[in-house]
Amino acid sequence: MELRQGFDLKKYIRTIHDHPKPGIMFRDITTLIADPLALRASIDELVWPFLREKIDYVVGIEARGFILGGAIAHTLGRGFIPIRKKGKLPGETIERSYQLEYGEDAVEIHKDALSHGEKVLLVDDLIATGGTAQAALALLEDTGADVVAACFIVDLPDLGGRDKLVQQGVKVHTLVEFEGE
Repeated sequence: MELRQGFDLKKYIRTIHDHPKPGIMFRDITTLIADPLALRASIDELVWPFLREKIDYVVGIEARGFILGGAIAHTLGRGFIPIRKKGKLPGETIERSYQLEYGEDAVEIHKDALSHGEKVLLVDDLIATGGTAQAALALLEDTGADVVAACFIVDLPDLGGRDKLVQQGVKVHTLVEFEGE
């Protein structure tokens, strides 16, 4: 995908074969975020559709969603709220478990992080099977927040995660796709 700034973001994303287990092709954005122009282009393109949306908070999923979400929150002039892996938040939390394409995990949010009706933008680096994003959506629903949309740099469409979110009524914005993986 050619972005307005003329970047082909795919060339900045490294593929690591057999990580975290054999048969998985891990799409690593650390090479993208290390490049200042590719990082800027990514943030600009992730933010663009939401400049006129009413958003109260940006919510990022640990860990790469923190990097992107913090930059997006800053750009939009909004606060940032983390969704973390189980056991990492110090206050009272709510939790959701989910299946990964290579195992099981759980995420948490502070119980008092959001109030009923607050509008949020959910951010992570990649959407694959959708397990992590669906768990995050369930947590946000538990808080009473209203998810305006979810955005990701990478979509792996053959794994169906984007479709699952869309079927739940969530608008999804992504920048690049890697098909067949």
